[in-house]
This record gives sequence, structure tokens and C-alpha cells, in this order.
Amino acid sequence: MAGVEAVKSALSNTNYRRYAAGSFCSHLGTWIQRVAVGWLAWKLTESGAWLGLIAVAELAPTVILAPFCGVVADRVNRLNGSRVTQSLASVQAVTLWGMAVADALTIEWLFALVLMQGIIMAFNQPLRFSVVPSLVPQKDLGSAIAINSISFNFSRVAGPAIAGLIIAESGVAAAFLINAVSYLIFVASMFVINPDMPPPRPARPLSEVPREIMEGVSYCIRSPGVGPMFILLGVYAVFGRAYSELLPKFADAVFGYGVEGFSWLTSAAGAGSVLASAVLATRGHVEGLTRFVSWNILLLSCALAGLAATSSIWVGLACVTLAGFSMLCVGVGEQTLLQNTLASEMRGRVMSLYGMISRGGPALGALLIGWLSDHLGLPLPIFGAALICFCLWLWVLPRRDAMAAALEKTDEKPDR
Repeated sequence: MAGVEAVKSALSNTNYRRYAAGSFCSHLGTWIQRVAVGWLAWKLTESGAWLGLIAVAELAPTVILAPFCGVVADRVNRLNGSRVTQSLASVQAVTLWGMAVADALTIEWLFALVLMQGIIMAFNQPLRFSVVPSLVPQKDLGSAIAINSISFNFSRVAGPAIAGLIIAESGVAAAFLINAVSYLIFVASMFVINPDMPPPRPARPLSEVPREIMEGVSYCIRSPGVGPMFILLGVYAVFGRAYSELLPKFADAVFGYGVEGFSWLTSAAGAGSVLASAVLATRGHVEGLTRFVSWNILLLSCALAGLAATSSIWVGLACVTLAGFSMLCVGVGEQTLLQNTLASEMRGRVMSLYGMISRGGPALGALLIGWLSDHLGLPLPIFGAALICFCLWLWVLPRRDAMAAALEKTDEKPDR
């Protein structure tokens, strides 16, 4: 199955169609809120340090709590767990809006509410990852994950633009209200779906949580295909994705176009991601996906090398578009392959580790490459990242067939 038929097949599943519609609203609202939170933090403090702390409040809980949250995801009914976490997130969003309307938001309250959202999303992430495979038959899983990616990346492009207009016309409270409404829509969609979810595991005492975490790590290491995929994920997250966090410096220090150039580069990366999502959604099958991912690692290394070598923003825009395309292909391809092969009883723990690496890796890479760029200039560290991605491709090549045999199984699994 390929092309538009693959998308139609995924969306023909009523549960998934309802979920996808609610998820799109949630993604759009989330990106609107992110812009509004950043702008409000700046207006309240005019401090770069506070901007960094707000970002840490959103990200750190996922990285720190991921192993524990994965155990929780495997212990509970995942759909009910998702309903609870999304409902709590909607309470946070409504609170943020209410305090903004009352002009009661200080930077400390804003930090606390963003931290609250970060903790909720840390628990929600493995649950959300684990619900999707139960909404579609296995043949539609790749398209379903890619449709989610289209939703996320379209929202990443459109959300900030919409937020800018709303904030300019009506202020941040209106932006927070839109996000609150988007969460309520998603919560409603979660209550009108009724998939056949695998039963949660029998209850275990809390003292066994560390052992369950290690079971998840051990599963990743010993499972054919999964272990090499996590090595690929870790290297790619740290060195392949970090460039996107450094686009402001490229725009200003390398290309000399300031904030205007930054917006162009961000839009180019987003456009590449949307195109990649569409390609993956219409691809419609997992056969050959390991090979597809490996070739996009090579494409990413070439795009980063081109970005490091040029001082022309027009060439830079082309390289960033290619980087956005290949980065998304690798990321969604990895997730699809993992979701395709994971045992149901391990899904929450493994996907929590996936989320921890995919979110924490780029931050670590940006910190390392950013520090090196202060001493060596930006092009050389980015070229080094490109070289590491090229070496990763060389490492994957002799393992590609074995990984594909383990990860691209197409038999329907009753425990999904």
C-alpha cells in the first residue's frame, strides 16, 4: 500500500481519526502557548537566564522522570492514563489563562506552571506513544505515526505565526485561552475513542520499580534490532539534531541576517519536516524502512556539512531544508520501527527511554557544540557533527539487514 491510499487507510480507523483530530488541536495550541510563555517571560524579566530556566522547567522533567514514567505506563491502562494526564494538562492550561486574565502571573508563578506542565507531560509521553499502536492495525502503523508527525510539524510552523498575531492583537491571555480550548478538545476526543487496549500488568509493589526500570533497559540491550536502533538514536539525537538549537547563531553570526534570517531558517527546517512527514505518511509500510532511515542519516550528514561550509544564507536555507527533511525521516522512521516490534508489556518503558534520549540528546548536543563554537567558531563544530553522522551511517551499513529482519516484521500482533 502506498501513496494517498496509505493515508486513507490509517484515517479509515474511526478511533485513530478522532484521536488525530484532537491531537492536531492540541499540537497547535501547545505551540501557540510556547511562544506566549516565552514572550511573557521576556516581558516580565527581560532576562535571558529566566528564558533558559523556563525552557529547563518544560524539558527537565521528561529527561529526569522518563524511566519511572515508563514503568507507570506499563502498569496502568494506557488509554485511561492518557485521559488523566491530558485532563490535568487542561487544568494547567486553564489556570495559566485565568491567572493571565487576572494579571496575577509573576515569573515565579509562570515557572511553577510550566514546571507543572513538564511533569504532567513526562508521564503523558510514554502513555501517548503507547496508545497509537492500539488505534490502527499494524499495516497502518507507519502512516499513523507519520500523520501525527505532519500534525506536529505543521503546528510547529503555523503555531508561532498564529501566536504572534494573537499576542499583537489581544495579548498573551488570548493565546493561553486558545491552548486551554485545544486541550479540552483533545480530552474530549480521548473519551470518545474505545480501542482494544492490552490489559495492564498485574500490580507489583513499589519496591520493584527499580527492577522494572532495569528490565526495560535490558530489553533494549538484548532485543535484536532494538539495541542497535537505540545506539543510532543516541548518536543522531546528540549530533544530528543539535544544529536546530543553534540556528539563531547561524542567522546572526554566520549569515548576518539577524532575527529575520532566524525566522527564514526556522521556517525552512519546518518545511523540510512537513515534506518528510508527508513522504512517510504516504509510504504506508515498514518494509525497507531501515534502509530508508540509513540513507537519510547520510543525507543529514551531507546537509550539515553543506551548512558548515557556506556563508550564503540562500545555500544555508537549502541545507537546512534538507536537514529538516532527513532529520524527520530518521526520527519518525526510528519510532515506527520500534513501535512495530516492541512487546506490549515493555512498550511504555522502552518508549519512555526513547523520549528521554530524543528530547535530552539535542539539548546535550547543543550545549557541547555551542560551547565549542564559542572557541572555534560555529562551522567547525557543525562539520564535526556532520562527520560523526557520516561515521554513524558507516556503522549502520553492515548491520542494516539484521536490523531490518528484527524490526520490520509484518505479522499482526494480538498484544499490541
